[in-house]
Amino acid sequence: MYHKEKSIQIKNSASALYNNLSVLRIAPRRLTYFTVVHANVVNTVSASWDGLNYSHRQLQSKEPNVATSTSLIMQAAFCVLPSRDLLVVSSQKGIQMYESDGSIMVYWHALDTPEAPTAQAVFARGISAVSDNYICVGVSSGAVLVFDIPSKGSNITLSEVLEEHKEAITDIASECSGSQECLANLVTADDGGNMCVWKSGEEFQLLNKIPGLNITCSSVKLWKGTVLAGYGTGQIRLYEAVTGILHAEVNAHARWIYSLDIAPFSGLLLSAAEDSFVRVWHVSMTPETNSVEIAHLHNECVTDTQICGAKFCDGDGYAFAVTGYDLSEIIRLPSDEPGHSNGKWAAVTGQPWLSTDNIELLENY
Repeated sequence: MYHKEKSIQIKNSASALYNNLSVLRIAPRRLTYFTVVHANVVNTVSASWDGLNYSHRQLQSKEPNVATSTSLIMQAAFCVLPSRDLLVVSSQKGIQMYESDGSIMVYWHALDTPEAPTAQAVFARGISAVSDNYICVGVSSGAVLVFDIPSKGSNITLSEVLEEHKEAITDIASECSGSQECLANLVTADDGGNMCVWKSGEEFQLLNKIPGLNITCSSVKLWKGTVLAGYGTGQIRLYEAVTGILHAEVNAHARWIYSLDIAPFSGLLLSAAEDSFVRVWHVSMTPETNSVEIAHLHNECVTDTQICGAKFCDGDGYAFAVTGYDLSEIIRLPSDEPGHSNGKWAAVTGQPWLSTDNIELLENY
């Protein structure tokens, strides 16, 4: 289904952080932006689609009244809103928001840090845009900060703090299918594996809490009303967001999952873990029976690499990119199957190359 092509070199190697890769596709300019975190630096690369031009930029973590901050960055992620795209960086000291190319910092929010040293680390982690004008960022206390984003300018305000979690936030995701019928449009996950499902608005409404059994949920996605969660056990679980019903549980990886991604137009799911494997799955739904199925489509091994980031490069899943701990490159894998050329996937349309020989269909719960 996919093949490796020439990697994109980055200035520093990737840190071993959850979801340590973010991708933003700029179709009008035929560019794709990539961002990877290394210690207290964010490496950004702008790559032209023809593979001929690359532009690199590095962003340092910031803190007030300090020329060069040594605070570690926990995550960098592109946030796409209807009116603008922003690059959000979360660290041990605070939250920075930049224009998507990293050229201008438009907002800085400092975290509350205790005056006396404590055993509890302080940091921000988990970033997602939601609805038309909000960006949510999680913090180590378990709180989720909701920022109201204007259509332009730097008049960004902290509009609400959600305080349902008791453990550090690991990841946040918004409904990515574009469907207006889904009641839930935000999911937050923490170190204990607990997830909260929300409906955004002037005041965010808690719809459901899904218990985690003290197993870290390191990466989460929300698609067509279904929560897709990756865990430290290597499992992927699919829950109905509003009811918490478990639809499927997959023993997907031998070691800790670091990243999930979903291609919203095709239902392709990407999972990446410490076991050096990236796997592609297909998620399908049958509304009449309220059932969800997941099928395994493809494996890719990055030998001797602890994979820490994996993202599709487009909404259909025609290509994806991977980062690994201590790798100073972004590995790109475009599709080489017939589905790529005609703009449709066999997983969705029944192309002949997707046969029962290369599908592992997993039982619904």
